[in-house]
Amino acid sequence: MKPKLTERSERKFVAEFDPTPSMYYVYVLKCIKTNNLYYGYTNKIERRIKEHNNKDVQELIYYEAYKSESDARKRERQLKNYAQALAALKARLKESLE
Repeated sequence: MKPKLTERSERKFVAEFDPTPSMYYVYVLKCIKTNNLYYGYTNKIERRIKEHNNKDVQELIYYEAYKSESDARKRERQLKNYAQALAALKARLKESLE
């Protein structure tokens, strides 16, 4: 989406952006009790974390944001189904997982 330009004076134009663009998130939660990890994707990350915390106390340790829902879905599937992708992410999050 191109930014909409508005005239503020004779010579200046300012870009206006949508302050709440539709984003999709791939996230990693860590269960406080068991240290188990949960991977998922959503378009409302705060709501989703609250839903998880209704079941068990979970800590958000990582997320990625995507403009496209299909990109987020593919990334979630990658983390859940491919050991190499998960191993690479765990290596990047080494200190967060401790």
